[in-house]
Amino acid sequence: MTSQPLQIPHAPPVPEGPQAASAAPDETTLVVGTRARAADGVVSLVLRRPDGGPLPAWTPGAHIDLLLENGTIRQYSLCGKPADRSAWRIAVLREPNGRGGSAHIHDRLAEGAAVRVRGPRNNFRLRPADHHLFIAGGVGITAILPMVEAADAAGTDWRLLYGGRTRGSMAFLDRLAPYGDRVLLRPQDEYGLLDLAAFIGPPRAGTLVHACGPEPMLRAAREQCAGWPSGTLGIERFAPVQPVEAAPAGAFEVVLTRSGRTLTVPPDRSILEVVEEAGVPVLFSCREGTCGTCETDVVEGTPDHRDSLLDDDERAAGSTMLICVSRACGPRLMLDL
Repeated sequence: MTSQPLQIPHAPPVPEGPQAASAAPDETTLVVGTRARAADGVVSLVLRRPDGGPLPAWTPGAHIDLLLENGTIRQYSLCGKPADRSAWRIAVLREPNGRGGSAHIHDRLAEGAAVRVRGPRNNFRLRPADHHLFIAGGVGITAILPMVEAADAAGTDWRLLYGGRTRGSMAFLDRLAPYGDRVLLRPQDEYGLLDLAAFIGPPRAGTLVHACGPEPMLRAAREQCAGWPSGTLGIERFAPVQPVEAAPAGAFEVVLTRSGRTLTVPPDRSILEVVEEAGVPVLFSCREGTCGTCETDVVEGTPDHRDSLLDDDERAAGSTMLICVSRACGPRLMLDL
């Protein structure tokens, strides 16, 4: 089969400008239409509008925020079919040592339950390429699966390496079965750790690598792609990267160009916290530098990037920053807030 460059439709634009988290323009209340077991410890939820109307369009790699009754906000990748505007599908792994979000979803979101949802947003887009290498670890398959299906529908050359603790813990094997040997299923209890070196191989022209899963797997993928052209690897994280050694945090000023205010950010507070306290509305979600909701344009100054989302080129450009975790390299930043 002759591969063709993948054409991906543009996602609907994310509304610009500061918005309060409780009054985001893309927030709505949906109901759990159906709920099913997707794998050991993984529940799949199909979310619909109460009136049965269409939901906003999304593209592979997109996620939504769930604003749960217990006060937590959690991000989950959409893993249904983008062409189906009647429903959004997510799959949630129960985290025994988590902070309560997954337990709330597993224990409280029964069929018919209402849940506030925000999004969709996409920080993990499927970019056009001649060849795609997909890597999924555990529930990371939720972000990768729509990419696989889009690449296959476009006639693009692709392969998937999918690992999990056991075969029973790996969700959506039924949707992957038709792809045959393009999909390498590697449960750890049968094969050991994923052999990323063999799967990724040496640099190959026209190839992009997309990975979603636990941090050790993503770190190994970064090491294997170190000799590839910049921008080859795209990743989606479950949790923020833990820095080896945090840089000192000093106080600095932020000038909010649209609000006409100058605020001081002390060493023990984030920009987001100071802006919130000042009553300036701003959209946020994870507060960990992973979801991208609070990404803000930098008008002047050099950010001290401490997020787990921006790539090396975006950090070097310094034109945006995630204000929930990142700081300033100098005494002052000017932000488009």
